[in-house]
Amino acid sequence: MALKVIGAGLGRTGTASLKVALEQLGFGPCYHMGEVLPQAQERVPLWIAAGKGKPDWDAIFDGYQSATDYPSCTFWREQMAYYPDAKVILSTRSPESWFASVNTTIMSESVNGWLRSDPMMKEFFELCVWRDFEEHILDREYMERYFRERNKAIAAEIPADRLLVFDVREGWGPLCKFLDVPVPDTPFPRVNSRDETRKLLDVMIASQTDEDLRKNMQEQSENLFRSEK
Repeated sequence: MALKVIGAGLGRTGTASLKVALEQLGFGPCYHMGEVLPQAQERVPLWIAAGKGKPDWDAIFDGYQSATDYPSCTFWREQMAYYPDAKVILSTRSPESWFASVNTTIMSESVNGWLRSDPMMKEFFELCVWRDFEEHILDREYMERYFRERNKAIAAEIPADRLLVFDVREGWGPLCKFLDVPVPDTPFPRVNSRDETRKLLDVMIASQTDEDLRKNMQEQSENLFRSEK
């Protein structure tokens, strides 16, 4: 199964909501970091290989029609080349609100320290998440500039008919028009708030063993993609 939609937006740009939306529109399953961590022992080595320039996209995305979030968004160029018919969605928000979100969740000092304590996860994040900014991950000015420049480069490089720059606050309209599908009669999904993400990360950090992590992630994954009422 080839990817039909490539998500180029960084984590904490509404990627979980976009995942749920794509699945509701018939482009599921959609790959997300939430698929990686509960099966880290099986999936992380594939991403480490990709980070070293030897990706097996067929194995990584086996059974998936779309992808959003880290680690996939790091490899949007490679995926565009491998899946020439896929469309690209750049989920975005203001650089200021993005940094405020990542700085208290997925790129916070406590989470970074926890990830670096495990050799496999450290290598995974160095190759597939932090590689463009690791030394500056807590530097607001640098990170906000990185966010702006990355978005600008993606918009300049990808043909307009293949790219949607999308803020999830825009809802179904632009997304459905871009994908040429009917607009659902249900509200656009809103999932994985900052507080929910922080709670999940705290559970992960508290995990004492790989089995604890797997169990906790499986228990939390249902809530991760549950729409707000």
